[in-house]
Amino acid sequence: MTQSAHPMLPSATHDEVAQQLFIRDLKVYLAEQIEPHLRPVAEALDPGPASNARVETIYNGLHENENFRAYASLRRTSQDMLWTAISDSVERQSDELEAKAAAAPQLGSLTLDPDFKVPEYLADRDVHLMPGGYHDNSEGVSQGALMDRGGAVYMLGRNGGLMNDVRGHTLVSHLYTCYPDFEPARILELGCGIGSSLVPVASAFPQAETHGIDVGASVLRYALARARHLGVAVHLSQDNAEHTRFEDESFDLVFSCVLLHETSEAGIHNVMKESYRLLKPGGIAVHLEVPHRYETMDLWSKIRGEIEFDYNNEPNWKAAISADYAAVLRQVGFKDPLVGYQDATPAPQRGAGHFSDTSKGTFRSWFVASARKS
Repeated sequence: MTQSAHPMLPSATHDEVAQQLFIRDLKVYLAEQIEPHLRPVAEALDPGPASNARVETIYNGLHENENFRAYASLRRTSQDMLWTAISDSVERQSDELEAKAAAAPQLGSLTLDPDFKVPEYLADRDVHLMPGGYHDNSEGVSQGALMDRGGAVYMLGRNGGLMNDVRGHTLVSHLYTCYPDFEPARILELGCGIGSSLVPVASAFPQAETHGIDVGASVLRYALARARHLGVAVHLSQDNAEHTRFEDESFDLVFSCVLLHETSEAGIHNVMKESYRLLKPGGIAVHLEVPHRYETMDLWSKIRGEIEFDYNNEPNWKAAISADYAAVLRQVGFKDPLVGYQDATPAPQRGAGHFSDTSKGTFRSWFVASARKS
C-alpha cells in the first residue's frame, strides 16, 4: 500500500509548503485556465490534415502570438520556480539528510563507476529543467532529495502522493494480471531513479534479489538510503540501460518505468534489445510509459508535445509515444508481446479487467508493453 511519506524525504516548513503549493496551483492554472484559450488560436493557424508539417506549422505560428509567448514563458518559469523552491528547501537540511542516510539500516548495496560515461541525450540537457539532471555526480544525496520532493510536487501528488510510487504498484498489477504464476528470483529495473518504483516491485517479490541501475551517483546514493529506511534491500549500480555490465540471461524480470521517453529513438530499441539479452528463458520484460499514443491525440495535445520538447527538456517525447512497441519487441527476439493500458493503482491488483487496449487517461492508466522470453 502507498505510504504518506518516508524518513529520507526532505521536510518543508510552513512557508516552503505555501511556496510549493503556489507553484503547483500556478501550473494547474496555466493548464486548466489558459490553455483552453489557446486552442482556438491554434485551430485558426491549422493548414489542414493534408499538410506534411501540420503541427510544426501551427506551433511556429503560435510563437507570433504574444499571448502564447506569455503562456510558454510562464510555463517554463513555473518549472524553474519549482526547482528553485525545492533546491532551497533541500539545501537547508542537507546535513540532516546526510546524517539520515548514514544512519540507515545496512541493507542492499551500491556500486559506483568513477569512469562512467553519461549518454549524450542526458548529458547535454537537464531533463525536466531539473538542475543537474539525473546524471549529477556530486557528493552526498542532495540530488536524489531534489528529485524526490520535486517529483511529488511536479506530479501534483497524483502519482502516489509524496511516495510517488503508483507506477511501481501498477507494474506489479500488470504482472499479477497478465502473468499470474510468475515468481521472479532476480529482478532489474533500468533507470531506477530514486527507487520509487523499484521499492514497490521489490516488496511485491520479497524472495527475489532486486537490482536497479541509473546514471547519477547522487540519485543512487539517495535511492539506497530511501530503500534502506523503508526496510527493502536493493542492489544499485551506476550503469547505462542501453548496454549494462550484467551477464547474459541473468534476470527473471527486467523492467522500466517512464524511462523510454527520457532516452532517444535509438535508445528505445537498444533498451528493448538489452532487456532480451538480460532475461533468462521464461523471463519477462515490462516497460511502463506515459498513457499517450501520438496517433490518437487531438491537435492541441500534439502541439503540447512540441511545448514539452522546447520548454521542459523532453527531447524524446514524440518518439516514445509514437513507437510501435510490439514491433520493436518482436524485432529484438520476443514473441507474442502484450501492448495496452494498465489501470493505475496504489496497491497491486489481480484480474484481466485491469489491463485493456483502452486508456482511462493520465494518472488513471499507464501504457505497458511486456513480453516473455521463450
